[in-house]
Parts: sequence; C-alpha cells; structure tokens
Amino acid sequence: MAQQAYMTETAGGGSGPERPGTRLRRLFSRLAAGRRGDPRIWRRGLFVAACAVLLAGVMLVHSHIPNAVGNLGSLLETFLPWLGVFVPVLLLLALVRRSASALIAVLVPAVVWLNLFGGLLTDKAGGDGDLTVATHNVNADNADPAGTARDVAASGADVLALEELRAEVVPTYEKALAPTYRYHSVQGTVGLWSKYPLSEVRAVDIKLGWTRAMRATVTTPLGQVAVYVAHLPSVRVKLEAGFTARQRDKSADALGEAIAGEPLPHSVLLGDLNGTMNDRALNAVTSQMRSTQGAAGSGFGFSWPASFPMARIDQILVKGLEPVSSWTLPQTGSDHLPVAARVRVATTAS
Repeated sequence: MAQQAYMTETAGGGSGPERPGTRLRRLFSRLAAGRRGDPRIWRRGLFVAACAVLLAGVMLVHSHIPNAVGNLGSLLETFLPWLGVFVPVLLLLALVRRSASALIAVLVPAVVWLNLFGGLLTDKAGGDGDLTVATHNVNADNADPAGTARDVAASGADVLALEELRAEVVPTYEKALAPTYRYHSVQGTVGLWSKYPLSEVRAVDIKLGWTRAMRATVTTPLGQVAVYVAHLPSVRVKLEAGFTARQRDKSADALGEAIAGEPLPHSVLLGDLNGTMNDRALNAVTSQMRSTQGAAGSGFGFSWPASFPMARIDQILVKGLEPVSSWTLPQTGSDHLPVAARVRVATTAS
C-alpha cells in the first residue's frame, strides 16, 4: 500500500517512482481545486478572514483613529499590544473551519503585529551603564511604606523617584531611605532620592493647581543630569464618557513644554505618566525623549496593575543619554510595579 502511493503510470503502461516535481504539482493542484476535491476550502471561513483583515487594519491605522468620541484612539493605543491576542484566536477558528482563505488572512495581522512590537520581544540590554535610575508609584494607600522603600532601595538605583506620596507618610519614606540616599527632595506628592548632590530643585507646573511634578539637577561623577519626576493625572474609562483623559493630556503638554526648555544636554524623566508610549496624547513628551524599555529592555515591561500587568504606564525616558538596560522590579505593597534602567552619561545619544 505504501509503495503504491509513490507509484504512477508510466508512458509505456508500467509503473515507476513518482518524480518529486510531479508530486509537488499534484499537491498544488489539490489545493487549488480544494482539499479532496472540495472547493469550499476557499469559500468558507470568509467571516474569519474579514475579521483578520480588520484587525490588521486597526493596528496599521491606530494613530489615525480619532479621539473626538470618547478618546477612542488613546484608549486603543493604551492596550495596543494586546490586539495580538486575537491572532491565535483567529488562527484556531481558521483551522476549525478548515479554511485556506482564513489561514492566509490571519498571516496579515500576525505580520503587522510583529512589525509593530516584534522588536520588544528580544533582549536589547548590553554593556555597563554609568547611572542606575528607578521610579515607583508607591500608592497613597500602601499598607507598608517602609517595606516598599526598602525594596526599591535594594534595587541599587543611584537615583530614585517616588510618586503618590501622602504628606503624613513622607517621614516614613525619608527614614527608610536615609541609609542609602544622602540627598533628597519632596515636592508635593512626588519625591527624588539620590546618592549624588541635588541642586536647582523646583516644582514643575503641569496645570493641576497642586504639585505633582518636579525638576532637579543631579551632579553625577560624569556630569550634571536634569531629572524630572512627574505623576500625570489618572484616566478613567466610563460608559457615558469613554476614555476620560483631558486633564492628563493637558498636563502632558505642560510637562513637554518644561522639558523642551531644559538647558542641560542630559535629562531623564521618571514617573507615572498614566499612558503608554503608543498614546499620541503624550506626544509632547514622547516626541523628544527615548523610552529606555523600547531601546534597551526585554519584553514589554508592563507595570500596571501589579497583580496582572497589562500596560506600561510607569516610564523612564531619556534625552542626551544612552539607554543600556531596562527592567521591572518585584512587586511591593503598591498597585504598580517599580521600573528601573541603566544609562550611559558619557555617551551622547540622539
């Protein structure tokens, strides 16, 4: 039986081994005619194929989806990488339907997703850095602020930013971090701790009416670095209003203006921006600074919510510095994960 499967009639009426080229042509002929002579292999599964093409289209034109109605574009961009979850779902449906059309169509969103996010899947860390920085939204309702402070100090960061500091627990953080960091400043609900001297410390007005951003000069052994700490306003998803982010967007514009006017060539932004690098509403900031996670991280580096991270809204962005590595730290008593990065101060980057 097995041998007969590889035999075909010869011109002289006998049989002989089937040539590889002939066998391949027969396979293509069967595919063109439909599996086992069933042309429905191409006709069925068209709905799945259409969904695959629509998914690819959404990912391709995400930056053109308007924010006029419920900030739909920004909401989509916040969770844009998760659209890739639909690719294996559509692939499974195509296999269940035994549809060649759907199987081919599913390749389109797969290629688009890999083009957008495939670079984040590799480990881009390399070499040693001159400065290690970290940032953490500690959560105003943190039940263990001292433990959280010790955890982030153990990261080895030279410069540490904390957000969502309640005035009554600031002394707890100061006491817990004092053995590691000689210099610090708290402005409103954000603070900066450093192993190196701080100067020119001031609050940054991000149009809120109270202080949630600051700026300081950190004098490292390799030169001065301007460090910004910011906690942009929270966003909400409401059925009647959609993705409410107007106040955050206004604050992002003000923060971007402050950074654009920074005289020092080396600068770092640490903080909870309540938005991802894909969100066009943060363009005033992201257009002039590089993400350490995108440049030197491994994976997406999701930081929120800590119990099941779905988005990277805690950011470390740099200008005039070279990112070397970027990573998330273990969970603390907060609903955010801390994030950290190493950068080179001596090497100027675009």
